[in-house]
Amino acid sequence: MNENVYAIFANRFLADPATVFLRLDDGRSCSFGDLDRETARYANLLASLGLQPGDRVAAQVEKSAEAVFLYLGALRAGLVFLPMNPAYQRSEVSYFLGDAQPGVFVCRPQNRQLAAEMARNAGVAHVMELADDGQGELSESAARQSGAFETVRRGGNDLASILYTSGTTGRSKGAMLSHRNLASNALVLHEYWKFRRGDVLLHVLPIFHVHGLFTALHSALANGNTVLFEPKFDARRVLALLPHATVFMGVPTYYTRLLTEDGFSAALCRHMRLFISGSAPLLPDTFDEFKARIGHTILERYGMTETGMLCSNPYDGERRGGTVGFPLPGTSLRIVDDADQPCATGAIGNIQVRGENVFSGYWRMPERNKEEFTPDGWFRTGDMGKLDVDGYVCLIGRSKDLIITGGLNVYPKEIEAIIDAMPGVVESAVIGVPHPDLGEQVTAVVVRAKGAAEPSADEIIAALKSQVAGFKVPKQVHIVDELPRNTMGKVQKNLLRSSCSR
Repeated sequence: MNENVYAIFANRFLADPATVFLRLDDGRSCSFGDLDRETARYANLLASLGLQPGDRVAAQVEKSAEAVFLYLGALRAGLVFLPMNPAYQRSEVSYFLGDAQPGVFVCRPQNRQLAAEMARNAGVAHVMELADDGQGELSESAARQSGAFETVRRGGNDLASILYTSGTTGRSKGAMLSHRNLASNALVLHEYWKFRRGDVLLHVLPIFHVHGLFTALHSALANGNTVLFEPKFDARRVLALLPHATVFMGVPTYYTRLLTEDGFSAALCRHMRLFISGSAPLLPDTFDEFKARIGHTILERYGMTETGMLCSNPYDGERRGGTVGFPLPGTSLRIVDDADQPCATGAIGNIQVRGENVFSGYWRMPERNKEEFTPDGWFRTGDMGKLDVDGYVCLIGRSKDLIITGGLNVYPKEIEAIIDAMPGVVESAVIGVPHPDLGEQVTAVVVRAKGAAEPSADEIIAALKSQVAGFKVPKQVHIVDELPRNTMGKVQKNLLRSSCSR
């Protein structure tokens, strides 16, 4: 059996090759039959460059149908795909190229000169261009190739993709994802979220990240569904397309922005089957307001670059706000203390997981891999959480965000939840900053509603003193207009720690 993830998807979506796969914002469309021919052309092109199975293909391009053809064509050719955020700068890209040593680097035309220089320094043999509209050297060269290609046989453990973690602390790590990792997660989500024939996915996510590239696209590929493929999130554009969709995946910021639109209503969403949120925590107010206004309960889930999706609130049954649901079928999850011993229900501990979706380790980091996995094979996620009495998983935060002040542990999410519930507060982030006596000082950064003058910093501190132990109360509260976020909506606490430490 060919375990190449493309072959697994093709066996499913080619049952009806005339079905539209991608419907683009400019009116063009691509059927699943077209997809098979186009990915064959890209696979033939990559093979013509001398790339062999296992070689890497790096791409720093914007979202387009052709970028999808490149990704899937690389898989068909048995190559390893390395997507990069277009926002990455010279030092970051140079590091990735030097570390992964790809056989080809696909870049945007405006970056060609710099890309060629970085590729030359890293020993990358080929540089090709792909413009934001899908035109350029790469797509033109692919168009001259044959539309037939026999998908290269791959084993389940063979490498399919390398995704570099954000690298907010220390050296970025390349998570190695196999064909089995990708296929198993896609097929589990297909069943768990009840994808069906006739579903239409509204896709407004970037495709350099697990959420947009794997979770969203693979769900459609595994079921032969149509994707409304938009270049980016635009609230007004989403309102226009929702009546033509049944499934929407987004980060919390998308939902908060939709709720500010007057035209966003239950009637507009009457054909929608499912709204899914991930990549960052969903604020309780957003969860509640969405349900009250639209009549849908957002399904929140939990995943990582290294594992794909790990947990999800149920499709049928209670979707509990403030939780990420239950471990997905085939994924085992445990909460343990620092000695890897099980924690009691309700106790906060370290989240560890294992399953076919969990990666094999980090690229060329054998010593790091020994640290990241327990002796009995569980991956240390670095996240902290707890199980409630009904088995729902509650995320508390990253272990590196844990604040140790005067030898006592403070979990930021506990304090953030109290601050976020205060009238006039939009959201907050609680961090630890260096302190000569305490080691770390608890500090809160708070965003108030537009035009609100309350609560003040002193009022926030006073309110917290009546609800939590004194050592948990922030010594300082900073009022800001917004919190810094990365492209997937995660609050960048490293930037907050840096600015508040000055």
